Amino acid sequence: MSAHDARAARATEAKALKSDSFGRISLMRGADGGLFVRRDLRHVPLWLRLPAWWLARREARGLAAVAGMQDVPQLLAWNGRQLDRSYMSGDAMYQRPPYGDLIYFRRARRLLQGLHRRGLAHNDLAKEANWLVLDDGRPAIIDFQLAVRGDPRSRWMRLLAREDLRHLLKHKRMYCRASLTPVEKRVLKRTSWLRDVWFRTGKPVYRVVTRKILKWEDNEGQGPKP
Repeated sequence: MSAHDARAARATEAKALKSDSFGRISLMRGADGGLFVRRDLRHVPLWLRLPAWWLARREARGLAAVAGMQDVPQLLAWNGRQLDRSYMSGDAMYQRPPYGDLIYFRRARRLLQGLHRRGLAHNDLAKEANWLVLDDGRPAIIDFQLAVRGDPRSRWMRLLAREDLRHLLKHKRMYCRASLTPVEKRVLKRTSWLRDVWFRTGKPVYRVVTRKILKWEDNEGQGPKP
């Protein structure tokens, strides 16, 4: 048993962070007093266990690809039922909007480039809930359930990396519009075929599944309303 497994076995829930159809996410306190985040699949409905497991495994693999990077969660353990990752103290972007904070967006772009150099595209950065503003103001990225790994030089990964960047620039346009560069404005205007296909086909299906079946309101990825 690893050191983390020993601590996790005696961990207690300090705070529920999110609960949806694909598991419960909690802030846990280990036996040594340290905090970590747990995604627990044990209470997922039977008919959703396979997709919930698939998403959690995908997140574990994505986190493994960025092991050692600053300002992303570190994978602590994944046993097929529970995924534990390191805790980063901060707020979601929509909770602490970085209005006029050009330094935040410069750092966010460097962070994103670090992911892409490691052959990882996040693939879900349109959600402000997946961007954190840490206690010291630095950006951080969480929730790697939809992350895609591949050769960073391939056309497919470069396309996904561009979409990640476009989502970041949309947030910059919202909170720091005056600082958009001419190049960034051109990136925002130039949509990819992937985006067009998603909005014509995938997006309608996503809305039916999340809003009609899972009863989500798509409120920044926070899951279903009570």
